[in-house]
Amino acid sequence: QVQLVESGGGSAQTGGSLRLSCRASGYAYSAYCIGWFRQTPGKEREGVATILAGGGRTDYADSVKGRFTISHDNAKSTLYLQMNNLKPEDTAMYYCAADLANWRTMCPLGRLSYNYWGQGTQVTVSS
Repeated sequence: QVQLVESGGGSAQTGGSLRLSCRASGYAYSAYCIGWFRQTPGKEREGVATILAGGGRTDYADSVKGRFTISHDNAKSTLYLQMNNLKPEDTAMYYCAADLANWRTMCPLGRLSYNYWGQGTQVTVSS
């Protein structure tokens, strides 16, 4: 059974930093696409950053390029999201997601490509 548990959310001021973690279990970690998504009330969940666990290729939403960095530790089956230069518009519930990579060489940012989700962690950025 795939389980994803996020941690590290909280509050920050504009320009500040936070680091999210997602501990994965129950599957062959390196065979999966894993990523971070976020959602605010009334809006659809959007992709923030993804990484191919077995190959390391990354993809980012335009809104976070240059500010957020996705990384992972295969030995710990843990995904990270380093968020720097935070903006109020980054305020959202952040979710970790995973699914089989199959033959992909890059992991999609579309939420519909992922079947396994964590419970979410709240990030609030104040101006």
